[in-house]
Amino acid sequence: MLTNFKRVLGFAISDFGRNKGISVATIFVLIVAIMMVSALFFFQGGANYLAAEIRNKIDITAYFKDGTTEQDILNVKDQLIKMSPNIKKIEYVSKEDALVIFNEKHQNDPILAKALKEVGGNPLPPSLNITTNGDPSQYQQVANVLENSDFSKLIDNVDFSQKKDTIEKVYSITSKVNLVGIILAIILVLVAILVVFNTIKLAIDTSKDEISTMRVVGATDWFIRGPFIICGIIYGLISFIICFVLFGLFAYFSSSYIASTLPGFSAIAFFLTNWWIFVLIQLGFGIGVGAISSFIVVRRYLDI
Repeated sequence: MLTNFKRVLGFAISDFGRNKGISVATIFVLIVAIMMVSALFFFQGGANYLAAEIRNKIDITAYFKDGTTEQDILNVKDQLIKMSPNIKKIEYVSKEDALVIFNEKHQNDPILAKALKEVGGNPLPPSLNITTNGDPSQYQQVANVLENSDFSKLIDNVDFSQKKDTIEKVYSITSKVNLVGIILAIILVLVAILVVFNTIKLAIDTSKDEISTMRVVGATDWFIRGPFIICGIIYGLISFIICFVLFGLFAYFSSSYIASTLPGFSAIAFFLTNWWIFVLIQLGFGIGVGAISSFIVVRRYLDI
């Protein structure tokens, strides 16, 4: 058994070295295919980060009636957390904080500043800014709790109705981005497999006489398939090593440029955090496509 494996391995290495041009071409095609699949995963990571950032900026606000004490508002906050497990974050904004935020936001608007001065005092109410970790239905649920619970008498207004359309549009767009990413991934993988398959077929076509001769002299199917399958694995392994290094370098050198376009997203951090996924994608795709394509193509000649 071990002797046969050594022979098969020796034939595979010999074929790999003998057909240098075709081997290089096959590895190049595999590298392009693997890089495209890896780039799609990388793009999906950036899109998911952007979607998460947008969702984190979406909230609904419950404005409390003038005269509601801070303790009452904090009690409402605690009850909301217990009653609505989908709440991700609740931020209490006092009247004073609301005024500071308003002044900072409208510091370049003299008309609003003058209007606020004429009103006198602080007309802004205290509030709770609420962010959920799910879809628009969870915001609707929180709004229903705020408007129909025992503490609804403390609440002057909940702005969910004004933000409902915006929330639904944002979640619809982010969902479509994920769906498009999945569809593109499937199409890209199928195209890559087809291209690699035909390239490896071309490589094995040059050895069809050798396969026929081995068949005539009584070599077993697995002894004939073995060298070509191992060659396919070698193609995939070499392609994986090159792609992993290239993608690591790409993530490192492009990190600052991507961060300027997508603030907060670090390409190199994403790569290092998900390095094992890149290994699975690149190694699995490279070796899998190389070995399976070789197996299928050689089988054609075994059936002749």
